[in-house]
Amino acid sequence: MTQVTYYTKDGFEKLKVELEHLVHIERPLISQQIAEARDKGDLSENAEYDAAKNAQGMLEMRISKLQDLIRSARLIDESKMDASKVQILSTVRIRNLSNNTEMTYTLVPENEANLKVGKLSVSSPIAKGLLGKSKGSKAEIVIPSGSINFEIVEIITK
Repeated sequence: MTQVTYYTKDGFEKLKVELEHLVHIERPLISQQIAEARDKGDLSENAEYDAAKNAQGMLEMRISKLQDLIRSARLIDESKMDASKVQILSTVRIRNLSNNTEMTYTLVPENEANLKVGKLSVSSPIAKGLLGKSKGSKAEIVIPSGSINFEIVEIITK
């Protein structure tokens, strides 16, 4: 049985686009490579054929995995979100109380996390420490190197 995973609408669309690309673009290309390698003769000593068959196997595994993810995916309904408390899909501006720096993060499902663009996994220590808190609340967050105190400056709604 597959595990249910949660996605935003954008994250779910990216999965579908990737699956479509693999099925309609990559799969025919690999089939063509296999056919060309097969035409070159003896398959027992044909490294090109072996490489194409291996690539096909990897592609089919990725397609199968994406199909399973899409089947078990659940979309998060942003319209039913409570903006007064930090929760998944909240964009929150926090202040580190030890050095007074401010950071803004959006809490997203683990599979959509990307710190470069400010998307923090909801299962990360910082996100776990912020969940359920409201504007003005303070949170002591335990991280591997110790603990950090944050204040929630703002919860930004879309």
